[in-house]
Amino acid sequence: MATIYPRLGFSEYIPLSTRRYQVRGKLLSIGDHFKIKDQLGNDIFVVRSKLLSIGDHMVLEDRFGNGLIKIRQVVLHLLPTFDIKSIVPGEFSHSLAQIKQNFTFFHKKFTIDSVYGQYVLEASDVMAHSFTLSKGSRNVAVISKKYMSATDSYDVEIDNNENQPFILALVIVINQILYTFHWQKLTVLK
Repeated sequence: MATIYPRLGFSEYIPLSTRRYQVRGKLLSIGDHFKIKDQLGNDIFVVRSKLLSIGDHMVLEDRFGNGLIKIRQVVLHLLPTFDIKSIVPGEFSHSLAQIKQNFTFFHKKFTIDSVYGQYVLEASDVMAHSFTLSKGSRNVAVISKKYMSATDSYDVEIDNNENQPFILALVIVINQILYTFHWQKLTVLK
């Protein structure tokens, strides 16, 4: 059964087994900030970065400002590596995953060891604008970067059985690795 969502600007049939999100970077901000909207255009999550830190440090918050996930770059690695931790209020902070970029020449590929299982995130094109996230033999998310946008913008479709904030945190990590300028990259290339 499908539902019609007229607020998308057109009638679109979306299967109930997936959820869609729009991830958009803020145009004028100090640091990296993202807004995440659901398929109806409602603000669902916000990602805020910490200023003056070595490596990337960001927090994914719900729409009420409660921290859910902390994203932290592990510095001094040859290839980019990020840790994702749960910081849900009232719970003990624990590691959810570590994301490592694989060494490849053309198609970008990442391995993700997580408490939810092992994932593989692989680019579908050489420009690394489309990604498929798979868990075993099953595709659990499709991520598409918009070509013509003033900010970093993504359309994300996630299987309902997956942890939605966790998968959205992976999208932020992809952006940080592939599309954000890092001073650390300059030091590794020297």
